[in-house]
Amino acid sequence: MTALLDALRAAVGATQVLTDGDLSAYQNDWRKRWRGKALAVVRPGSTAEVAAVVRACAAAGVSLVPQGGNTGLVGGGVPDSTGTQVLLSLQRLNRVRVIDAANLTLTAEAGCVLQTVQAAAAERGLLFPLSLAAEGSCTIGGNLATNAGGTQVLRFGNARDLCLGLEVVTADGDIWDGLSGLRKDNTGYDLRDLFIGSEGTLGIITAATLTLFPQPAATMTALAACASLERCVELLNLARSRLGAGLTGFEVMGRFALDLVARHFPQLPQPLPGAPWTVLLEQSDTEGEAQARQRFEALLGDALEAGHIDDAAVAESLAQSQAMWHVRESIPLAQAEEGLNIKHDIALPVSAVCAFVASTDAALQAHTPGVRLVNFGHLGDGNLHYNVQAPPGVDGARFLAEQEPAVNRIVYDAVMAHHGSISAEHGVGVLKREELVQRKSPVALALMKRIKLALDPDGRLNPGRVL
Repeated sequence: MTALLDALRAAVGATQVLTDGDLSAYQNDWRKRWRGKALAVVRPGSTAEVAAVVRACAAAGVSLVPQGGNTGLVGGGVPDSTGTQVLLSLQRLNRVRVIDAANLTLTAEAGCVLQTVQAAAAERGLLFPLSLAAEGSCTIGGNLATNAGGTQVLRFGNARDLCLGLEVVTADGDIWDGLSGLRKDNTGYDLRDLFIGSEGTLGIITAATLTLFPQPAATMTALAACASLERCVELLNLARSRLGAGLTGFEVMGRFALDLVARHFPQLPQPLPGAPWTVLLEQSDTEGEAQARQRFEALLGDALEAGHIDDAAVAESLAQSQAMWHVRESIPLAQAEEGLNIKHDIALPVSAVCAFVASTDAALQAHTPGVRLVNFGHLGDGNLHYNVQAPPGVDGARFLAEQEPAVNRIVYDAVMAHHGSISAEHGVGVLKREELVQRKSPVALALMKRIKLALDPDGRLNPGRVL
C-alpha cells in the first residue's frame, strides 16, 4: 500500500493524508456503535483532488468511504475494521461558491456545514429551510447523500426537494458537472436523483446548487398539551386547514421523551406542565407579525375550545421560540445520557400513526415489561423517532445487545403492516442493510443492484452500505 499512500500524498499534499495519531473522530461513528480502522484518512481540498483520490484508489483496487460531518446514525460514513479502506473526508470542501439572489439559488461545496449555508442565505435576506438538530456539524454533502429531512419537511420537503443540481465524482474518477439552477430540465434521465439518498454508494457529491426562499415576515412558535396522540392529529388537521402552507413545523413529543430532557437538562425551561403528548408547532407568515399572531392565537383558541388541546404556550420572543426548539432538539442528547437505546426512524401515513403507536406500544410492553418508549418526531410528515429504552435498572448496553433483533422485528413488522417505511430520513447504512433485504420488494432490490453495478461495477464506493 506504500505506492497508494504516495499517490494520495501527491494528489492532496502529505499533510492531508492521515495515518497516525488519534483518528477516532473519523473512524468512530457519532453513536459509538461502529469503530473502524482506515488505511488512511484523506482530506482533499477541491473537486479535482477528490477525483485524483478516486482514480488512485481505483488503480490500487482499494475501496473508499466518503464522509461529511460524521453525524450519521446508521453506520454509513465510517470505515470497516480491516484497515484496508480509505476514509475520504470532504470537510475541506467548505466554500459557498455563489449565491444567485435573482434565481433564489446557492451553490455550496459538500463539506459546507448546514448552519453555514443557512447563515450565508440569511445574510442576503433569504432562507435555506433545511433544519435539523445536528445543523452545527452536519454537512450539505451528507444531508444530500442521506436525503435528510428535519423539522420543516411539512412545508419545504426533504433535502432532495431543496436541491436543483449536483457536482459528482464518479467511481471512475470523472467529474459530472450538473450544477444547474434550473427548475425545469427534461433532457433525459434525472441523474441528480440517483445520487441523492444513495449514501455515497454510486458517486461522491462534491457540490450542490440549492433552492432558497424569501425570509418570512413573521414566525410564530407554540407548545400545546394534548391528552392523546389522536388529539395531536386533530390539531394537525385543524392547523393545516387554517394555516395552509404557513404551517412550517409540527413536532410531537411523548411524555417520557420530555421527562428525559427535564432529568438530564434541568436548566432548559419547559413552560407547560407534563402532558401525555406535547406538540411544538410553528407558523411562518409572509404578512406582518400582528396578522400572523392573530391567526395563530385564533387557531390555538379554537383548538382549546374544541378539546383538541388542554393548554398552550405561545413564544413571545425569538429567544422563547429558540428555547422551545432547544427542548425538542435535546431529546436525542437526553437519550444518550440515559444510556444506549434501540433507535427507529420510521415513516407512516399520518392516518396510521395512532393505530401503529397503540398496537406497537402494547406489543413491546408484552415482550419486555417495563420497557420505556421515547416517541417523538415530525408528525406533520408522518416521521416518528420511535426509540426504545431499557427498563429502569437494566443496563443499556446489555439491553441493546440482547433485545435489538426482537424489538426491531416487532417494530418493523408493525411498520410494514401499516404501509410505512423502516427509514424515513436517517438512511440505511450498515444498521438497516439486512432489514432492507427483508422489507424491500425483490423487484426494487434487483433494480437497485443493477444501478449499483452500472455506476460502480467494481464496488469500491462505500461497499457494504445500503446493499
